[in-house]
Amino acid sequence: MKRRSVVTLLVLLAVFLFLSTSIPAHAQDKAMKLRLSVMWPPQHPWTKTFDQWGKDIEKATGGRITVTVFAANTLSPPMQVYDNTAKGVVDVGTSLLAYSPGRLPLSEVLQQPLGYKSGYQATRLANAYYKKFRPKEFDDVQVMFLHGAAPGFIFTKNPTKSIADLKGLRIKANAENADIVKNLGASPVTMPVTETYDGLSRGVVDGCLFPLEALQGFKIAEVVKTVLECYPMSYMTSMYAVMNKAKWNAISPADQKAIEKINEEYAEKFGKGWVDLDNKAMEFAKGKGVTFVKVSKEDEAFAAERMKPILEDYVKTTKAKGLPGDEALKFAQEFLQKNP
Repeated sequence: MKRRSVVTLLVLLAVFLFLSTSIPAHAQDKAMKLRLSVMWPPQHPWTKTFDQWGKDIEKATGGRITVTVFAANTLSPPMQVYDNTAKGVVDVGTSLLAYSPGRLPLSEVLQQPLGYKSGYQATRLANAYYKKFRPKEFDDVQVMFLHGAAPGFIFTKNPTKSIADLKGLRIKANAENADIVKNLGASPVTMPVTETYDGLSRGVVDGCLFPLEALQGFKIAEVVKTVLECYPMSYMTSMYAVMNKAKWNAISPADQKAIEKINEEYAEKFGKGWVDLDNKAMEFAKGKGVTFVKVSKEDEAFAAERMKPILEDYVKTTKAKGLPGDEALKFAQEFLQKNP
């Protein structure tokens, strides 16, 4: 009886080993379903682009990884996306770097008034910066890619012709770029982007500091008359796409490599997409009677001088935290010069 039991166990073990080695490796992997939080509404081009990003990942991984997009902040409030992704409440999250104040100090170099010319240039810089510095502040998530809207200009409710016309005006600005407005002689006013249209129409503010895409995306062109094109003060609304670290580590090396390749492709898509959105926004604005005023060389020189204290403050703040802010700023400025 004992001999039969041993033989039976050996046979069962042999069958188990045969079956386990015969099953394709990918069939042993448990299918992973990722929940992606985006801030834009369902019909926005970026929501659709992230949906396609998920479909491309599913295809590249043979269906082992699927992505479901949750639009319009239904999965997480925008200010909590980064923390919720790190905690696993969100599997993949995308939002503004500025919505995590103090959390990503070195990367705040991206939102400085560096004189951005386009979203494509800005997006290329953002990803080049990340690859160069690999800032530890991102260590609790897995960065997919960075991207962002640029150039960022001042739009005014009434016609303006120069920076001097901004003096004393109340300009809506986020906290992270309020000094741009202040240093140009205007008064920064903080309010949610969703309240800006109403604030302009009712005269609560006289203008706003926004990237060009907002002219159409938030219909701001309906309540402003002028866009002051002043590149020395142009900033970037920098954004991230990140994955929960535990989820990333649970993905096979082969599938990780496939996703990284897709991420590179989508960083390029987003960069070029921002340019396309800006061009459409400009046409939309012109159709609404908005005038684009390119400031004089004198105004450009003035603006460049007034931006220097902001850049110096960034370096001072990061150095105080033991971070190479001076190196990050130099890298960013040289990148933009070499890639106009």
